[in-house]
Amino acid sequence: METETQHITKRTFPVTGMTCAACASSVETILQYTDGVKSANVNFATNTVQVEYSDEINAEELNQALTAIGYGLIISDENTSKVVAEAQAEEYQKIKLRTIWSAILTVPVVVIGMLFMDWEPGRWISLVLTVPVLFYFGQPFFIGAWKQAKFRKANMDTLVALSTGIAFLFSLANTLFPEFWISRGVQPHVYYEAAAVIITFITLGKLLEARAKSNTTTALKKLMGLQPKTLKAKIDGVEKEIPIEAVQKGYEIIVRPGEKIPVDGKVISGNSFVDESMISGEPLAVEKKEGETVFAGTVNQKGSFRFIAEKVGTETLLSQIILRVQEAQGSKAPVQKLVDKIAGIFVPVVISISILTFAVWMLVGGEDAFTHALMNSIAVLVIACPCALGLATPTAIMVGVGKGAENNILIKDAESLELAHKVNAVILDKTGTITSGKTSVTNLKWTTESGEKEYASILFAIESASEHPLAEAVVKSLSEKNIHPESIQGFQSITGNGVEAKSESGHHYYVGNQKLLSDKGVELDSESLSTAETWRNEAKTVVFFADESKVLAVIAIADTIKPSSKAAVTSLKKEGIAVYMLTGDNAQTAKAVADQVGLTDFKAEVLPSDKSEFIKKLQAEGKIVAMVGDGINDSEALAQADVSIAMGHGSDIAMDVAKMTIISSDLQVIPKAFHLSKLTVNGIHQNLFWAFIYNLIGIPIAAGILYPINGFLLDPMIAGGAMALSSVSVVLNSLRLKGKTL
Repeated sequence: METETQHITKRTFPVTGMTCAACASSVETILQYTDGVKSANVNFATNTVQVEYSDEINAEELNQALTAIGYGLIISDENTSKVVAEAQAEEYQKIKLRTIWSAILTVPVVVIGMLFMDWEPGRWISLVLTVPVLFYFGQPFFIGAWKQAKFRKANMDTLVALSTGIAFLFSLANTLFPEFWISRGVQPHVYYEAAAVIITFITLGKLLEARAKSNTTTALKKLMGLQPKTLKAKIDGVEKEIPIEAVQKGYEIIVRPGEKIPVDGKVISGNSFVDESMISGEPLAVEKKEGETVFAGTVNQKGSFRFIAEKVGTETLLSQIILRVQEAQGSKAPVQKLVDKIAGIFVPVVISISILTFAVWMLVGGEDAFTHALMNSIAVLVIACPCALGLATPTAIMVGVGKGAENNILIKDAESLELAHKVNAVILDKTGTITSGKTSVTNLKWTTESGEKEYASILFAIESASEHPLAEAVVKSLSEKNIHPESIQGFQSITGNGVEAKSESGHHYYVGNQKLLSDKGVELDSESLSTAETWRNEAKTVVFFADESKVLAVIAIADTIKPSSKAAVTSLKKEGIAVYMLTGDNAQTAKAVADQVGLTDFKAEVLPSDKSEFIKKLQAEGKIVAMVGDGINDSEALAQADVSIAMGHGSDIAMDVAKMTIISSDLQVIPKAFHLSKLTVNGIHQNLFWAFIYNLIGIPIAAGILYPINGFLLDPMIAGGAMALSSVSVVLNSLRLKGKTL
């Protein structure tokens, strides 16, 4: 039971030294068992840990507890996100340099080992070049293996460290003391190239992982960038420019045309249209007048207004979105790689066989017992070298990524490519995903035959002067018909209803809703009303153009559905995948769009957090969920989904959060992405077969199982050749994917 004087601190620290899910687990375990720590939760995606600790211990002592096992905390008071981003960027650069220099030093070692194996100076050159590759550039693998050993575990690091270490030490012994084997009638071979190649290839894999991981924080940085750094506020009757950190509840904030809204609040004067697509996903700006709520990160259009700050700092809707994106990115523990699982079993088995081989030969080997025991036990370790195992996944993934790019699928994360074929539920955003995401004139009906010729130039002039978002669609439509605006006078905006103006001849014209025409005494004919009703039922926004006495034109404006959307939904359903649509738009529009593309499951008027909650619900039911979206409002759901897919014409933030991007924004590419995943995973499984078939056949032979039958013993050099052949098989099998049709 805590004493009343005990003070609990809750703080998030960046963690250094974490390279895998096992590392994250180790950090969490060590901290949780440290005296004074109440809880510790590691977010592996962001390389941070949230710790609750009492005043019995301080941050420096927490750092010391982790330092003892090779990790560390950054306890600086600087901005955590900035520190993490800098640390990840620094780590990425380190791995990049390690990969480049490993490759540069490895190439000559491979050339010597393959083409000039009997050249005596070549051994010494290979030795000199291999030492830095293994013990400097490959140091993280040995450190990782040691960490795993301390917890009595084994993973790919263990296999890499063990096999390269054995190959190097055996080669070093044969370089320094070749006469040991020569005197026993055995040629002393070296395997420097095997050790160097393994380190280089696995380091390349780590580089790709680090690159994907560094992208995790890019989206968060861009989300944070939606909030302005400074704002204009009225404090004690004086207007001042202040930093965002200094704003307090109750401040009167001034928003000018084109500015981002800094915090959440309520409008007290002025009016404007505000782009709230980051919340609703809808492209049409929302009118804001006195009493309306505005949100941080949304963008003011042409007007200006003042509002009272009601939520600041972490309370704003934008901050909550950032927090939930961060939590979603870290809440999914990375899937433990298949090779790590295999390595956990394979390493102890191979070591056991090698030791058993040595022991058996020492017992039954006769006068050459030690020679045979040492040679065969080393042959077992060499043939089990994980070069093919290390290549199995990355080669298939690399070919899969390339194949994806050819088909407009940009894949940033290997895990998504491996998981996509298991997806059984797809969630589609409406605006910008199923639809084009841009409002345009879908119908324009003139009430008289000469209507366009007589009045189009006046309509163009009035809409050109209007600040309403719908006016832009009309202007664009008319400009495409090469219509030029006529001169107008007395332009006036009528808030909430539309606009009016006079022509040079003095006639009044109106553009707006039905209420505007009624207020101005304009009679609406039955045909225009019927047309308007039909278009409204199709979820289109209807605008009337009239003069003082009659309706001149009826205009329908909508966000049009992409031509490929219906076919994509049909294709996904045929594969047995449940398809849902979630949108921030109203229920009528949502139903109209759903009906047109053949969807029965949809939800309207949902907030960003509602989308991620819906995904969590499906995941709790055991579904593998793919989220397809294009906007800032989709970022939280994209981060939560098992497979996240962004539209190529969408927001940068959505593309940063998502692990796949459909470059063409064509929904029919999504079924192709799932098929590509299936082909890639099949390729990985086939590669693992080729990686192990040699081991299954070769290890018993290397151990000497054929010796009692026909006197055959496997030379370590032949073992090395078999290992190389398995690697070639893996690469060739991966390349077969290039010829497949999606």
